[in-house]
Formats: sequence, C-alpha cells, structure tokens
Amino acid sequence: MKELLAHIHDVIGKQGAISVADYMELALQHPEFGYYRKHDPLGREGDFITAPEISQMFGEMIGLWCADVWREMGKPEKFLMLELGPGRGTLMQDALRASAKINGFHQAMTLGLIESNLTLRSMQTEKLAAYNPVFLEDLAQMPWLPVLAIANEFFDALPIRQFEKNFQGWYERLVAVEQGKLIFTPWPLNENQLTFIPSNLRNAVPGSVYELSLPSLAVMRVLAQHISRHGGAALIADYGYAEPFGKPSLQAVAGHQYANVLDRPGEVDLTAHVDFSALANMAAAQETVVSGPIGQGEFLNALGMELRAIQLKQRATAEQAKAIDQALHRLTDSSQMGTLFKVMAISTPQLCPLPGF
Repeated sequence: MKELLAHIHDVIGKQGAISVADYMELALQHPEFGYYRKHDPLGREGDFITAPEISQMFGEMIGLWCADVWREMGKPEKFLMLELGPGRGTLMQDALRASAKINGFHQAMTLGLIESNLTLRSMQTEKLAAYNPVFLEDLAQMPWLPVLAIANEFFDALPIRQFEKNFQGWYERLVAVEQGKLIFTPWPLNENQLTFIPSNLRNAVPGSVYELSLPSLAVMRVLAQHISRHGGAALIADYGYAEPFGKPSLQAVAGHQYANVLDRPGEVDLTAHVDFSALANMAAAQETVVSGPIGQGEFLNALGMELRAIQLKQRATAEQAKAIDQALHRLTDSSQMGTLFKVMAISTPQLCPLPGF
C-alpha cells in the first residue's frame, strides 16, 4: 500500500534506520494500513490457510483437550476460555461443538477472544454468538479466573529483531532507505545489546542469524504469570524450532506465494518461525510446567485424530472421505505440517502429564 510505504519512508527519514521488529509492527499493525487491520487474510482467497480451515478435526481435538484439562483442574465453576488470534472463529466453533456434551464445561466458561482485525472480529462475533464472546484488548484484561488459553499460529506473526554474525562480530539488521527503496543495513551491537544473543551462539560462524521476538516473550510472561497465580493451562501450536539453528526465517507471503519481505508493506503477510525454547524458558521462569514442544502430528494422533477421521468417513460420501484423508495427511504427516508445526503447553504442576504429551 503506497500510503503505508510512504509513512515508513517518513519514519526512517525522521529517526534513521528502524529495527526489523519496528518494520513488522508498522506493516502488520498500523491502525489504518496494517496488513492485519484491514482485511481477511485467511483461506483460499486470502494469503494463507491455517489448520482449522483445513479440517474441523483440528478444532475438535483442541476442544476435547480443553475439556479434559478442565476436568483435571477439578471442574472449576468459573474459568476463562481464551483464544489469541482466533482468525474466523473456526477453531473455537469446532472446539466448542466437540466439547458441548461435557457436563458443566460450557456453563462454567467465559469465552474471551483477543483479535486486532475488525473484519475477523465481525466473523468471530457471528460464528460464536451463542457463547457470548468477550473481546479483550490484551492479556492484562483477563479476569482473575483459571484460564484455558489457545494460541494457534499466533506467535509467528509477532515482530522479531534480527541479528547476524559477520567476521567483525554480531550486528543488528535494520531497515533503511537507499535510492528510494527499503533495504536491510547492518548496525553494530553495543555490550548491552550483545546480551540478546544466547551464550551458546556468541561464537557461531559468520553468516549465522539469531531472531528474537520480545513481544512473544512479553505475551508468554503475562500468560504464564496468570496461570501460575490463578491456575489453568495454555496450548501453543505454530511452526517453528525447538532450539535456534542459526538461520533466518522471516518471510513474506501473498496469495499463497512467497514475496519479498520489504516489498508492499501492508499488502503481504510477514511471519517468522517461533523459537519454542525462548517461550519455554520464559514460561518456566514464571513457575509453570512446560510440556513439549512435540510435532503437531504426534500431538494430534495422540489425542485420537485418526479415530475421529474414521468416524467422520463412516457418514461421508466417497468424495468427502477422500477430503478427510487428505486433511489428516496434511495436518499430521511429517512431509506436511506434522513436524514443522509444533505444539507446546504450559500449566500448573498438578495438571501434568497433560493430554497428548
């Protein structure tokens, strides 16, 4: 969007080169022109498809997981069912349909949603109207109740800073303007900034890259503190790595095709692989127990997705049965989403072991 590009040029002109995180924040969340603020990016007509849009089975497994954890919590009379970045509301709709027969579960639930996109909020309101959803602006608005939180493909869209090692040492990759175009430019780190780099990566070979998402750590800190104080669990599903591996993962997607990260800000989706080790360390520091991460395929199969597929096919046409098999393969096979996508949970100690782990 030309207006947003001009705004970014103006920001850089006034304050100098900006971090990759600041660029992502403007491109994705600018109040007027940000990618996540102005349209529906999901589905075949959008730029990407998330797991709940592939099959109802995904949301159903998560709904039954939440109900099982609620029972292990002692069936509290009031709890917050929270989803971060609910998309079109498909996951939660499937989850609540699957858990509807769990006696007392829905009656005890307050449904909370955190969503910045007004178009998607409208869809969520319509799909989930029967459950009277409450929209929270951020985690600070959570009521003091036990929480069951779901974050599916939420953390991958939070801004990251990028650091790269060259023969002189570590520097931060910033976004600048050169000859009227956005470019990446290096900026040396001072001693304080060097502490951002994990100690085991300080002596990495030149060309190594480390990505740090401070907003992700802030979200995890608040969520884990709430669980530590008030009880409950959170389930995180996303694509990412168990440990940093020294390679860049920031990417842009438009119309299901990769695009240039610095081209067309506000018109393309920007994401980066989730550093599950960083999230786990932050959660553990708040005295919650971390389960996983494990592959999405392993998790879903442990919950019984294959059996659910068999159930659905018993009432399906031949064409529908084929689609169910294809969805199962896409969500669980290691050649598809089964390994790259990972699942991690945090909880109070008395809830372990958690279902699926």
